[in-house]
Amino acid sequence: MLLLSEVMIANPQVDDFESLVETLKAISKASDERFFRMDVKPDYGDTPENWEDRLEAAFY
Repeated sequence: MLLLSEVMIANPQVDDFESLVETLKAISKASDERFFRMDVKPDYGDTPENWEDRLEAAFY
């Protein structure tokens, strides 16, 4: 299971929400992870209210 906190810790260069979405897309394509859990809320200034839906769509 891929955790959002692990993605954020492993990619310190990500400094906004849109970069996080793109990073998550790349990770999901490159890995064999089938499940994704959002265990933290991204603390970026541009994090939208529907951040959970956006990240879930990026992963799957």
